Parts: sequence; C-alpha cells; structure tokens
Amino acid sequence: MPIRSYKPVTPSQRYIKRSTFEEITKNKPEKSLVKIKKKSGGRNSDGHITMRGLGGGAKQKIRNVDFRRRFARDKYGPDATVEGAVIAIEYDPIRSARIALVEYADQEKRYVIAAKGMEVGSKIYSGPNAEPEPGNALPLSNIPPGTAIHNIELTQGKGGQIVRAAGSSATVMASDEDYAQIKLPSGEIRRVNASCWATVGVVGNADHEKQVIGKAGNTRHRGRRGITRAVAKNPVDHPMGGGEAKTSGGGHPVTPWGVITKGYKTRSKKKYSNKFILVRRDGRPMKRK
Repeated sequence: MPIRSYKPVTPSQRYIKRSTFEEITKNKPEKSLVKIKKKSGGRNSDGHITMRGLGGGAKQKIRNVDFRRRFARDKYGPDATVEGAVIAIEYDPIRSARIALVEYADQEKRYVIAAKGMEVGSKIYSGPNAEPEPGNALPLSNIPPGTAIHNIELTQGKGGQIVRAAGSSATVMASDEDYAQIKLPSGEIRRVNASCWATVGVVGNADHEKQVIGKAGNTRHRGRRGITRAVAKNPVDHPMGGGEAKTSGGGHPVTPWGVITKGYKTRSKKKYSNKFILVRRDGRPMKRK
C-alpha cells in the first residue's frame, strides 16, 4: 500500500499523507454482509455524556467480518477443510487492515482479514488439516514454531480477538497438546489453549502507520472531538484547573473525577488470565504467588 503526499496548495496539504488504495478492487461492500453503525456521540440513553471526545464523523457501515473461520466445522464436521477463493479486496472504515471477500464452493460469501500477499484469485483454507500458509486458519497445535500468525482466539470457538491491526503479527514459540506459547507484538509471551485457532501470516496494509492525518478536520471526520486541556479549565470543572498560570499545582495528573492517570496500573492483580502470562510487555517475568 504506497503512501501519497500532496502538492501544498493549502497549508494543511503540506503534511497530509494518505494511502493510494491501489490494492482495493471493489468500491462498494457486499450488501448482505453490512449493517448500519449508529453513533451515540458519547451519550447514554438519558442523554448524559458517558464517553468524552466523541461526536460527528463520516457515516460508516459495519462489515460483518468472519473472525471464527470455522465455516468448515459448522457445515461439514470437525475434521473438514474447506477451500475459499478471494474475489475482492475491500476497504473497511472501522479498522486499519484491509478485508478480503471470500467465496466458498456453495456460493456463500464472507469477509476475512486480508493477510499480506493476499490478492484476487488467492485460495485460502480453513480446517485442522490446512497447510500452515498465509491466509489459512487452523488450530495452534498444528502450526509449527516460528510461524507468524494473526487473528488469534483466546477462547476456543469464540473467534479471533487479538493481533488484528494492520501490519501486526505474533509468533508461535512452542506448542504441546494443551497449550501453545505465543509472543505477541507488544513483547508479551503468554500461553493460549492449543485448540484455539489462528490465521497464518502477517496482517496486510503495513504502510498504514506511515499515514499522517495532517489537520484537525481529518480527525473530526473520524468521529473524534478535541478535549479541552485540564489546566485550562476552572477549579469547579477539573481538579487541575484554576490558578494564575497554566499549572497543575505540582500534583499528579488526574481525571475530572480525581482518579490518578498516566502510570496508574488499572489491571487487576487477581485477573484470571494472569496465570497464562509468562513474560510481561516490559520484559519482566510474571510473578507467581
């Protein structure tokens, strides 16, 4: 996905860098696989703001992406492996990765995350006996160590939950009958049930990180509203507001409700999944009680 820049005929165009969308082969989504995305503007049913910084934005439709990839098991049994053909590469407005429209032998169509190298005419396979090649989905127990994977399940049958962003991938380090050890993009090493499925390969559209928004208006088009700085508010509106100068008073940054932020650990020490983490993101081994 090449990135293009613009001739700066306006001040903001000097910085904007966008995708050329060369890999997109279909401009309109499959009607049977989309639904309208309703926007709340951050308000709840009472009209109160429960999530700040939301509002506006371009209209979007949600693509029904198949993260489970268990088409074969659902229709033909647990040991079946089904072949699908990629008939289009499409843009998805609510994710950084591209999506591929796959058609199976019975004419059923589904969206999947487009892996690196996937193009129109590519064949992908889903099933426990599929080869560990890019785009194929199979259980972690059948994927050899050192293989790059994405769209990884954490609960068997629930569908891929992690490693779905553009250009991302995890690595299978080892596996046995019960668990597979996976190194995530953050550097964390954790155990995942070996019966969970994953898709082989790296997520496509790796150049997404090279894009530059360039101006505030493009952020608003994404549905994000700017938030007033805390130190610019009055004391009645924020704990860090007020004063003769723009200062937080030497205190630790907090939210409008006084909860410590920036460095405050929010992960529960009793979280059930702690036992699956072997090495934390910062490289330190997970402490065991």
